[in-house]
Amino acid sequence: MPGNRLPINGIEPYEPEEGEEYMNNQQLEHFKSILLAWKKELQEEVERTVDHMRDDATPHADPADRASQEEEFALELRTRDRERKLIRKIDKTLARIQNDDYGFCDACGIEIGLRRLEARPTANLCIDCKLLDEIKEKQQVA
Repeated sequence: MPGNRLPINGIEPYEPEEGEEYMNNQQLEHFKSILLAWKKELQEEVERTVDHMRDDATPHADPADRASQEEEFALELRTRDRERKLIRKIDKTLARIQNDDYGFCDACGIEIGLRRLEARPTANLCIDCKLLDEIKEKQQVA
């Protein structure tokens, strides 16, 4: 169902030709483009936050206004921290592409699959290993 999938960061989903080799140069370039566009978008958001905090960091005399601004800034900083971690994960994924190690499960070595990588370009586990990982994690928490 190629027509039902949406573009990722403005990049149309990859449609492999029949019999096409998995993780060939075109596929690697496709995912590299997605990752670079995503990284750029995240970096721009970090810059906007810095500018926003600098421009809006006016001292408020009213304690409620000051507390509201501090809470807003704290929420933005937490979001940006998650985005910085995601940027690091994107960088690691780009290194995997460079090292011809992209698209294969870290746990079992099988193909992760184009559809899963379209949904989560930084995925490093196949769906079966990811599910198993999540089950183990839930058991440790319980």
